[in-house]
Amino acid sequence: MKILFVTPELAPWVKTGGLGDVAGALPAALRALGHDVRVLVPAYPAMSKSFPDAAEIARPQPLGGLLPTPVLKQAFAPDGMPLLLLDYPHYFDRPGNPYIGPEGRDWLDNHLRFGLLSRVAAWLGAESSTLDWQPDIVHCHDWQTGLAAAYLHYLPGRRAKCLFTLHNLAFQGLFDHASLFELGLPDAAWHIEGIEYYGYLSFLKAGLQYADAINTVSPGYAREIQTDEEGMGMAGLLRVHAGKLSGILNGIDSKAWNPATDRHLATNYGVRRLELKAANKSALQAELGLEQRADLPLLAVVSRLTEQKGLDLLLEVAPQVFALPAQLVVLGSGTPALEHECAALARQHRGQCAVTIGFDEALAHRIEAGADIFVMPSRFEPCGLNQMYSLRYGTPPVVRATGGLADTVVDAADPKHGNGFVFGPATAPALLQALRRATAAWRDPVLWRRLQQHGMARDSSWADAARHYAALYQRLTGSP
Repeated sequence: MKILFVTPELAPWVKTGGLGDVAGALPAALRALGHDVRVLVPAYPAMSKSFPDAAEIARPQPLGGLLPTPVLKQAFAPDGMPLLLLDYPHYFDRPGNPYIGPEGRDWLDNHLRFGLLSRVAAWLGAESSTLDWQPDIVHCHDWQTGLAAAYLHYLPGRRAKCLFTLHNLAFQGLFDHASLFELGLPDAAWHIEGIEYYGYLSFLKAGLQYADAINTVSPGYAREIQTDEEGMGMAGLLRVHAGKLSGILNGIDSKAWNPATDRHLATNYGVRRLELKAANKSALQAELGLEQRADLPLLAVVSRLTEQKGLDLLLEVAPQVFALPAQLVVLGSGTPALEHECAALARQHRGQCAVTIGFDEALAHRIEAGADIFVMPSRFEPCGLNQMYSLRYGTPPVVRATGGLADTVVDAADPKHGNGFVFGPATAPALLQALRRATAAWRDPVLWRRLQQHGMARDSSWADAARHYAALYQRLTGSP
């Protein structure tokens, strides 16, 4: 099948979270199954710099409203993946985060920027396209591309089927009513069964309302978002569309995240050479200024520093964690208050706590390999990737029972399948109890080795997820 993958992020060039990783890995896994996949992504500075010789292949027009005429260029990723670069410098030639300006607020024209991405995706999936390649499926991701489903709905003639993947329901792409005209959408779209959401135009609601199918990045999250507690105001709509909603668990890039070959590590190791993992712990402690003690468990966090990720819960119990005793390393960025608290914690507990504000891909790999225990106390987690990295690296995770975390981590109480530690309520006492269980288990070499082996044996590659997506595409198109 011919599949147009529409994404606002694409690892390794543009990435703010798991969406970029998915967009960088899933298309390749689908191509490995024999499908013809092309990826549509804005020509951000990193993309333009990496592909200076990208050739112009089209100038999509007319697009309606105030949407400009962009240039569509074609390039090829190092693995041969065809990339369609949406080039309109006034919208996309901006430094830093793709959504937020240097002052820390959303770009005021985000509705036009991602409206253009959505509209060109619909153009490519409809009869209006001038390319000799037309997709069977337009696969959209998160609110930034949700409007593509609405555009496809209102365009005349034959059109591709549309799959809308939810990576995080919390981000809904809300803009004022005037955006309807600016985006070239018909007045008929402005109603409760369209894109209107409490007086706002919602890109995300457009995707949910008009896509032919919806999926989330884990089965658990698909169930949770249909509840009023977890539905972020969209639960009723999702229950209405439950018949076209499913969950497919993300995979990970098993080549990039492989402790046996990872070039970022001090020492490579595998499930049969787990004793070599200790050298990575010692190297990480030295790199980050921690006391080089093999007799203390080293806990780790690589995350956005936000309340969604439950980092405030970890900060609340940090004094008790250090008293276990244990060490802690944190890598990430997020809300200024949590960044400040994490940095202050490191200053107060020098030698026992190290905090790096920002993101460093190589350091993230070294943390996964060097830590003993990984901590993910998320209040909600659509899928989560770090717990799967941790399992693969023999670093049993402590997670809250939510979304994809509950789908991938089995509590140590299960002797046959246990690979980590799971707790229920999103409270500091529940997290602390789980951390105490984990550190106690770490001091039992036989139990700990069993947990590590169970985690490392789990297949988290994209191959299985790609087969599920291919089956979903086939159901949508009626293909054999």
